[in-house]
Amino acid sequence: MTRSAPGNPIAHAAGNLTIVLHGWPPLVTTAILAAAAILVAIVFHAILFRLLPRPLRDRGRATGALVARVRAIVLAFLIVLMLTTVVPQAPLGPGLRFGVLHALSAGLVILIGWAVLLAIDIYTTRQLSHRPDNIQADAIARKHVTQWQVLRRASHVLTIIITTAAALMVFPAVRDYGVSLLASAGAAGLVVGLAARPVLSNLIAGIQIAITQPLRVEDAVVINGQWGWVEEITSTYVVVRIWNWQRMVVPLAWLLEQPFQNWTRDSSELIGEVHWSLDYTVPMDVLRRKLDEIVHATPLWSGKVVVLQVTHALETTLTLRALVSARNSGEAWDLRCFVREQMITFLQKEYPHALPRRRVDLERTEAA
Repeated sequence: MTRSAPGNPIAHAAGNLTIVLHGWPPLVTTAILAAAAILVAIVFHAILFRLLPRPLRDRGRATGALVARVRAIVLAFLIVLMLTTVVPQAPLGPGLRFGVLHALSAGLVILIGWAVLLAIDIYTTRQLSHRPDNIQADAIARKHVTQWQVLRRASHVLTIIITTAAALMVFPAVRDYGVSLLASAGAAGLVVGLAARPVLSNLIAGIQIAITQPLRVEDAVVINGQWGWVEEITSTYVVVRIWNWQRMVVPLAWLLEQPFQNWTRDSSELIGEVHWSLDYTVPMDVLRRKLDEIVHATPLWSGKVVVLQVTHALETTLTLRALVSARNSGEAWDLRCFVREQMITFLQKEYPHALPRRRVDLERTEAA
């Protein structure tokens, strides 16, 4: 019969309960002790959170939602702690008792890793809560969001790896096997390293992107011929929201090795261009005044650049190019379409002869 630890009321009560249940089957006694320990943990958990002020228990508030996420970890920790206290008092064999204690120790390590993950999420969520609504127009905000998102996911991966390794090291058999494997089977370790190379390369690439930031969240990019916005940067890949609402997933390691266009790296403002092919009779001064009138009539124009130039003089037509500025890539696209439509409508009504047309000159020739 085991004795309770001096000064530990939980262990003392478990020892007394074991004495009361003397003569019962060991598994039944152990099950009763475990159920009692879990019940005590649940009651203590309920009392502990009942003593919190009401604002902290309101899930509609940010603090209440935070407390709700912490409650599960606290309950699991109390259960593991209570079971660790009563298991030495259970009528189990030495081998089984040590196995259960090792399992509880591994569970405690996992709970610590879980708490670290939760702390990372809470801190990063607090940092990301200050992002503005119009993040495309704020380069500093996009830089801030990108750093925290990438570092959060990289921290998650590292925490999970370290927690899993620490939990496995609790069991002597697994620890001895791992040591012997590293000592005598270097080839196996090489195979494992080669298998994990894509994951590690993407993880390192994610950290590199967080530091150097060749692209950020909500940057307008052109990757492999596809134009869109960076929607999410994880620890292993980037999600690009294409203009037609499709999503393109790009591995980080591939992204750093391939060239791509970033239209909004330093600033979200862009200059859009519109082209027309018109007849040589088109009045350029009138079109320049009309273009200025068109851009001043729409809020899509940023008010900085409006230029109309003849870029090519071909055999039958002139090629005109208009440059207009916008605050971001989405507005630049809409502004280009608006200017193109308005100018064509104006030409159709006022100068239809300036639209492209073919000329054929017929001359009479006399037979020799």
